[in-house]
Amino acid sequence: MEILGTTLRICVDDLEAAVAFYEGLTGTSALRFERGGVSVAAIGCFLLMSGPESELEVLRKVGATIAVKDVDEASAALTRAGARVIAGPVPTPAGRNLIALHPDGSVFEYVDRNVTV
Repeated sequence: MEILGTTLRICVDDLEAAVAFYEGLTGTSALRFERGGVSVAAIGCFLLMSGPESELEVLRKVGATIAVKDVDEASAALTRAGARVIAGPVPTPAGRNLIALHPDGSVFEYVDRNVTV
């Protein structure tokens, strides 16, 4: 499995204030989208999320988002290494993702840029 990078996941109460801070910090503009009632802003290596507490409670359990070349390849490698894929792979606006539970109890999201139509 080829890992391309990592995104830090941050749940915030005030998305607009957080976006202004991280845009100023990174010098880049936010890419915004909605997913399951949660407003999301991707800014550099930061993924800001805001929404209902019931949704954020689940999202907080995921330690980080890991970009990979191919989610199917990641799924196979994770399974071989002893992890358990607990959701996905599923298509997203930016590609595909899956959620995996590692043997140590850590939970990570794995994403690729392979957009399916």
